[in-house]
Amino acid sequence: MKIKFQGAMIEWRGPSPFYFVPVPEGSSKKIKEMAAQLSYGWGVIPVIGKIGKTEFSTALIPKDGRYYLPIKNAVRFAEKFEVDSEVSVSISVGG
Repeated sequence: MKIKFQGAMIEWRGPSPFYFVPVPEGSSKKIKEMAAQLSYGWGVIPVIGKIGKTEFSTALIPKDGRYYLPIKNAVRFAEKFEVDSEVSVSISVGG
């Protein structure tokens, strides 16, 4: 399943900063319906993401009924995105 969406990049401050783009509620609901077949544990869902010209592998993180797409620094720097940047994303879920 391929999903395209836009969202603002957010930052989670822990011991080190992490960056995410929230998956919209409707798309999160579709993913959740398939989660049992897709997850490899802890509710995370492996995906291939694409932002701009940069493709990357990661895993969606469930939180508060939605999924969040982690954005690696290599992707963030290559595409020149900062916190609150509006990001167009394409993800491939489940092959």
